[in-house]
Amino acid sequence: MHQSEKLSVFVDDMRRNDVALAGPDINHSEAEYSVDMTDEGLAVRYGMAGIRNVGEKAMDAIVAEREANGLFTSLEDLFRRSPQGSMNRRQLEGLAAAGALDCLEPNRAKVLANADMLLAVADEAERSRNSGQAALFGGDDHAQQALRLVEAEPWSRAEQMAKERENFGFYFAAHPVEQWRAIANANGSRTFSSLMQSGVSGGSGRMQAAMAAMVEGVQRRKTKRGKDFVMAEFSDPSGQFSASCFEESLVENFQQWARDGTCVLLQVELDAPSPDEPPRVTVRGARPLSEVRESARMELRFEVDRVEAMGELSLLLPTGDAATGEVYATLLLGQSQEPVLRLGSNFMLDSEVAERVALIEGVHRVQLGARRGAAKLRLVA
Repeated sequence: MHQSEKLSVFVDDMRRNDVALAGPDINHSEAEYSVDMTDEGLAVRYGMAGIRNVGEKAMDAIVAEREANGLFTSLEDLFRRSPQGSMNRRQLEGLAAAGALDCLEPNRAKVLANADMLLAVADEAERSRNSGQAALFGGDDHAQQALRLVEAEPWSRAEQMAKERENFGFYFAAHPVEQWRAIANANGSRTFSSLMQSGVSGGSGRMQAAMAAMVEGVQRRKTKRGKDFVMAEFSDPSGQFSASCFEESLVENFQQWARDGTCVLLQVELDAPSPDEPPRVTVRGARPLSEVRESARMELRFEVDRVEAMGELSLLLPTGDAATGEVYATLLLGQSQEPVLRLGSNFMLDSEVAERVALIEGVHRVQLGARRGAAKLRLVA
């Protein structure tokens, strides 16, 4: 439970084999791993004690309280009912960052912003139980006023993924490469697992491929001839892998990318020296996916049925001098043939932008993909 390296392998294996995995949940998880019935069917439920800095005995106590007195209805309810010693700052931060409190408050940044107040509620409730007197925040003999939590700006997708990695020991809900999925697919990218399953068979030559991955670590070495090369550690949504790169011009770049955790588009070569060995991966070229995005021929399409949404879109869509992404809005005006409006062709588009657009009220059917062929538009008044 406390060996995150092994857990990441198990999680990757489950997902590759379509075994359902549900995240930690204060209202459904046990301290250890369990099987739970979700809306989609049976799933392995992540154990709360599998989160870093979260104690097993403390979670056993919280689960016992939940089973005895019902599901927790709010953050305030959780902290009022938390047994003595079952919740401290490190455990609160770990549970919130891992998403275990999302069922009570989906804004994880807001939970942490109110940590002191919530812990004060727990302390006061415990003192009240021990003394038998009404608590400062309200007692059982009269209606309790709801706790007023301070607001906080939600974490960005990148921040949330970083927090999850910090508390799980690996990327749990989504890998950083996922935000570049459309761009990677447009460049023919394949995952590590798919290449391993259908790549070069032993002794049958070499194969070229493109991969999108995050640089996790790098070791700088020298060949027998004294030239610099790197052995790098990568990860993508399907797993972790190692690869060598003998392109001297990329050595310093890889060292910087490893420090920054950069997501890159790799041009790789696979070869399998023998049938008993998995294909080896050698990097022949690499570019940060952020640079690929600026020159990618991407296309974002959606439908709009609310006039105000157009103004919100103009503030949200990022542009760049070298960007080539095009955005098209189908205007739902109740006509027999709905007009399509091109909003521009200098946008920087990726999956995160598409997700933000999809959250705008009045915007529907958001689709991001590679642009193919010439646009067919008709002039509208």
